[in-house]
Amino acid sequence: MSSTVAAKVAKKPLVLTIDVGTSSVRAMLYDAHGHAIHGKEAHRTHQMRSTEDGGIETDALELFGRVTACIDDLLHAAGGLAVAIEAVAPDTFWHNVLGISAQGEPLTPVLTWADTRAAGAAESLRRELDAHIVHERTGCVLHPSYLPAKLRWLQTESPWKKAALHSVRHWLSFAEYMIMRLFGKLQCSISMASGSGLLDQHTCTWDQKMLEAIPISPRTLSELDDAPCRGLLPEFATRWPALAQVPWFPGWGDGATSNVGSGCVSKDKVALMVGTSGAMRVVWATNQVTIPSRLWCYRVDARRVVMGGALSNGGNFIDWLCATLRLPHDRDAQEAAMAKVGPDQAGLTILPFLAGERSTGWHVDARATFSGMSLHTQPEEIFRAGHEAIAYRFALLYQLLRAELESGTDVIASGGALLHSPVWLQMLSDVLETTITASVVPEASSRGAALLALEAIGAISDIRGSDAPMGTAYTPNIDQSKIYRRAAERQRALYDILIEGGNS
Repeated sequence: MSSTVAAKVAKKPLVLTIDVGTSSVRAMLYDAHGHAIHGKEAHRTHQMRSTEDGGIETDALELFGRVTACIDDLLHAAGGLAVAIEAVAPDTFWHNVLGISAQGEPLTPVLTWADTRAAGAAESLRRELDAHIVHERTGCVLHPSYLPAKLRWLQTESPWKKAALHSVRHWLSFAEYMIMRLFGKLQCSISMASGSGLLDQHTCTWDQKMLEAIPISPRTLSELDDAPCRGLLPEFATRWPALAQVPWFPGWGDGATSNVGSGCVSKDKVALMVGTSGAMRVVWATNQVTIPSRLWCYRVDARRVVMGGALSNGGNFIDWLCATLRLPHDRDAQEAAMAKVGPDQAGLTILPFLAGERSTGWHVDARATFSGMSLHTQPEEIFRAGHEAIAYRFALLYQLLRAELESGTDVIASGGALLHSPVWLQMLSDVLETTITASVVPEASSRGAALLALEAIGAISDIRGSDAPMGTAYTPNIDQSKIYRRAAERQRALYDILIEGGNS
């Protein structure tokens, strides 16, 4: 099955998707079967700003400008196909927040999940609240990645604390900011709210106890509503007449749409994604959910949950290794260099926490450690050991998820950092000791948003009926699995000493 289709055979209705990630914005066009229409896409890159004190942020106006520019470019590329667009389906990165004035002007940057400046606020919340009960209710831990700590920090310690206390009228995710700019409405999807740490996962309403603890008023938050908006404000209706009256969805979290787009929408399919960061997730429909202590739980919508874990260090760690070790940037050359090194060949033990730790221990102050190097250690050995180190972190997530899932599970791999590396895919199969199948969907998040929109407008009956195309299956090598098992134990022992022991 192909993941793309020529424009002349695309089945209507069409969906325009907008994928807002931490490194790029991408607009694409999909047909009624969830196939990307060849050549009908637009792409703008951007880079988050980092600060010495742990800030990772971006400017809302600049990011919104990239979104609108991508839509301009996509509609130009679509030509006559634009009249067949019957829905707009955005997805954006989860766990972000900005404050706006009564006039809708941004008063803070967009703070992302990777921003760690709220670590102190997270610690104070952990002292004040029962973290276990909070997790059971919200599906999120008390950690600077999430909004409770960020909002307290914004009001008490941040450079914008005066504005946060006196001038900010609403706290929004970037997805909500887009809707506000385009439609003049304050509306948040269940999906975006579910990754905030402010939502009661069981009732799909704002968690009043958490709002009181921060504290913020519920009046500063948007209305929770998954219904699409219609009727662009005049400025944008004139700019994009083809989109003026079509349903425009309020935006899903990109992790949820990535699972949908890669075909992982039941308890027997686990999505393993490596992009800038990493994640392992399962999506399924349920009326009630019990949230395991070491995993998070968000939502696709009011009737589907997303359960899993996230690694702050994925492709970003590999990029850092490549630059620091002065390895070639050519992927084929990197693959060849890794392939020459055997499993755990140099006996290195690496804790890959350059950006701190999220799952499974959630230690924001964790930092990378390299153990076992000697004068004979080669750059290629360190590079391969870095990939192995991330694989061992995924193995911990897989063990936790397996306890919550069906007895038989398929692992589907996605994400540009992973799919371009057959060596890493085989390594992950060996480490997890299970078959891993590579997805051939080039943009899983965009495809997932398209499928959810098609389901909502009645063009397809259920997202579960839209199988995703699959590529190569990697099966575990038992001998190599034994080697990796011993190396993973070394990593766990080092973690217990340096990370768990240092935080006890």
